[in-house]
Amino acid sequence: MAIALNPAHHSMPGYANLREKAVELEGVFLNTLVSEMFKGLETDSMFGGGYAEETWRGMMAEQYAAEMAQAGGIGIADQMVAALIETQAAQDSAPQLSSMGAYR
Repeated sequence: MAIALNPAHHSMPGYANLREKAVELEGVFLNTLVSEMFKGLETDSMFGGGYAEETWRGMMAEQYAAEMAQAGGIGIADQMVAALIETQAAQDSAPQLSSMGAYR
């Protein structure tokens, strides 16, 4: 069960960097989804198609995905941040074992 983010997490050291990377990764995922969506569009009209459209379509998908991720995305970044915070909290509370402990 993942923990929910609360305002106290925002003041944790490294939270801003963690959040930024999670949003960036969500943007990469959304770019894949948007790119696949665009592949299904037919562009054989008078002003559609061609190499230039293929080039610009990829850039447009990338920008759409980045904007969606920055605007809150679909929740992947929030889930990643919560899971990483939970994992770190579990590691911090676990007893620190070393190989020296086995010989004492």
